[in-house]
Amino acid sequence: MATKKKLDRRTRIKYRVRKKIRGTAEKPRLSVFRSNKAIYAQVIDDLDGKTLVAASSQLKDIAEKKMTKTEKAREVGKLIAERAKEAGIENIVFDRNGYLYHGRIKSLAEGAREGGLKF
Repeated sequence: MATKKKLDRRTRIKYRVRKKIRGTAEKPRLSVFRSNKAIYAQVIDDLDGKTLVAASSQLKDIAEKKMTKTEKAREVGKLIAERAKEAGIENIVFDRNGYLYHGRIKSLAEGAREGGLKF
């Protein structure tokens, strides 16, 4: 099965990256999950195991807009940055979660940078 191989590959990459990346209270981790229809982002403090802020393209204000998935990813990035700023978070580490840094993942990261997050 091709999809199983693809998922196994992404999982191996994910664990390889996660060995090096840790989110702390001062510099939490921005984790991204991409499905076929939506994109999700959450800012996580790994020491406490808590999600500090989250956003997704399924939220009403983003889902209702008529735009491409890449444009929605950029909006999610801006929204997560806005919510993180409200929570007092400026510096983060970016966890691409085993996905290649292009397309929707890159667009979300650029949106978060536009929103004022530093990574």
